Amino acid sequence: MKAVRISTGMPRRLATLARGLVGAIAALGMSTAAQAWEPTKPVEFIIPAGTGGGADQMARLIQGIISKNNLMKGNLIVVNKSGGAGAEGFLGIKGAQGDPHKIIITLSNLFTTPMATGVPFNWKDLTPVQMLALDQFVLWVNADKPYKTAGEYIAAVKAAGPLKMKMGGTGSKQEDQIITVGLEKATGTKFIYVPYKGGGEVAVQLVGGHIDSTVNNPGEAVSQWRGGSVRPLCVFDDERMPYKAKITETMSWNDVPTCKESGIPTDYVMLRGIFMAPGVTPAQVKYFDDLMNKVRATTEWKEFMERGAFNTTSMSGDAFRKWLESAEATHRTLMTEAGFMAK
Repeated sequence: MKAVRISTGMPRRLATLARGLVGAIAALGMSTAAQAWEPTKPVEFIIPAGTGGGADQMARLIQGIISKNNLMKGNLIVVNKSGGAGAEGFLGIKGAQGDPHKIIITLSNLFTTPMATGVPFNWKDLTPVQMLALDQFVLWVNADKPYKTAGEYIAAVKAAGPLKMKMGGTGSKQEDQIITVGLEKATGTKFIYVPYKGGGEVAVQLVGGHIDSTVNNPGEAVSQWRGGSVRPLCVFDDERMPYKAKITETMSWNDVPTCKESGIPTDYVMLRGIFMAPGVTPAQVKYFDDLMNKVRATTEWKEFMERGAFNTTSMSGDAFRKWLESAEATHRTLMTEAGFMAK
């Protein structure tokens, strides 16, 4: 009988292929693990503005939503760094090269602070993550005053004469003062501009009668409006705010006319966005982009958007970068026209 030879070549090749397959699967697993980054210690959430204002309110809401819904492991620690019109916060995160455990919420002082102060900072020094929303500005007066429309108030300002009426706002050479200058140019008026540390303080000063008007964000004065202490006259946008739920017994945000409707041809909206330090990885950026998407999907966030009458536009990636480039150019023009650029 002829002996039967059993070839061992095929088993060896199968074994080699199997080892290769196991290696590929392991490599894929490691790649997936590398992409699925998450924080390994508490994350510092920087607010480059004072307490009580729009950025502070939004950041603390985000912190609460994340904690309540267990959207991330570990803690998100909110820290206000408002020094130098927010430069303290921006420079701090600019210097945190490659540190993924720091994020910052931004407003338009992202552009105005370096332009006005000459501080060595530009938004391109940070890593953009996501535009959360755009914030509106409203012309507010004390409810005890007789002005029912923006036209009536501007007429009173003109009758009083230049530098007689006080406009309160957050910071100097920032959004509120830019809007005030735009208002002056559009109406031929001249206010005494009084800067405060945050929108919360601005609202308190208006209620107390220490200033005549403000251009606070809706969310910074909504509680005072609901309480009958202040009155909105117009919104600085091309269209009325879409929210129709009543804030007071007689008015919703949608009932507030645009300033253009009121004969004041000027408008301005403000960024609310999230950035990280320079040098972080795409996986780390994706983590916080995904986290903010989860936050924006919650009922709490949607209610906050309506309560504060936000424009809910959001974006990330290349679209966000293009928007930032355009917004920077717009602010450079506004700051130059207002004479606010650093010498």
